[in-house]
Amino acid sequence: MIKIYSLLLFLTITSGFSQIPNGYYNNATGSGFALKTQLNAIVSPHNTLIYGSGLWNLFTTSDVRPDGYVWDIYSNCNFIFGTVANGGNQDDGTLGTIECQRFNKEHTFPQSWFGGQIYPMYSDAHIVMPADKKANGMRQSLSYGMVATNVVNPIGNGWKIGTCITPNYPYTLQVFEPADQYKGDIARNYFYMATCYESSIGSWQTLNANVDTVLDGTNDNVFEPWFLNMLLTWNNQDPVSQKEINRNNAIYTVQGNRNPFVDHPEYVCQIWATACNNLNNDSFEAAAVTVFPNPSVENKVTINTSISIDYIQLINLNGQSLLEVKNPVFINNSFTIDNLPQGFYFLKLSSNNQSITKKVIIN
Repeated sequence: MIKIYSLLLFLTITSGFSQIPNGYYNNATGSGFALKTQLNAIVSPHNTLIYGSGLWNLFTTSDVRPDGYVWDIYSNCNFIFGTVANGGNQDDGTLGTIECQRFNKEHTFPQSWFGGQIYPMYSDAHIVMPADKKANGMRQSLSYGMVATNVVNPIGNGWKIGTCITPNYPYTLQVFEPADQYKGDIARNYFYMATCYESSIGSWQTLNANVDTVLDGTNDNVFEPWFLNMLLTWNNQDPVSQKEINRNNAIYTVQGNRNPFVDHPEYVCQIWATACNNLNNDSFEAAAVTVFPNPSVENKVTINTSISIDYIQLINLNGQSLLEVKNPVFINNSFTIDNLPQGFYFLKLSSNNQSITKKVIIN
């Protein structure tokens, strides 16, 4: 048992329950692409937000960190909500040439991929998230992907830009790899896009060179095999967190629709069943690891897994490593950490050159 006695923090994969309206998914009874079409009928009708004020206002409830700062997916900056005139860091068309000066609105599914400022996609809060302006500008409309480990990004929360090394990728292309703790969030954003805009997404393939490497030109499968397999892997390795649950609930109150893959992550493999079945069964999957209680009110958490864990790392919201344990000793498949102060943390577990990141909260 390991104890931490400083103003450090820790972990628990947040297991909350979405506030799903009664009957919301009653008509989602099918399987395969038929299920996706049923979900489309549920989530496609929704309110169209104003791209400016609508999203800025929503972010104050959908993307607020436990410490009150903006929850930015590309940095650990302590951004303040609101306009510069009111003491905030919201983008006003100035600065943003270095990290932590301004935050703006990032289309995780780039707007150029669906034709630009076209509603409702342009202001769909499920895919538009706050991001450091500098990092957002560096990503531009690059596809997400896996980058070599020796590529080091000098800013941000661990994201990287480099040549794609995603397994089975068919191209030589530059990609943007997000931090581990947000890969599942982004994957579920993309599954949402494939579902909510099922009737039109098949026609977007030729709109942009980067989107052509990602979309396969169909309305059912939607994604190229290499990209779909990566999304499925990210969805497994970074399970739904309380952050996503809270965000989904906040968006629903304003936009009137939900991301079904946050509410029901199991829908992913019910829809893309063949691709899921073809994934390497030996991969390090998040389902093989549990962290409990979650959230924790006991200032301790327990990691339970039958997989041999080589390395445990605890990281705070500022990206600082607070705990590193090499070759941890598990007793009855369990490893406990206690005396943990309140806070939100990321727990990275590595096994056999693969890793997953759990989002954890100590209340």
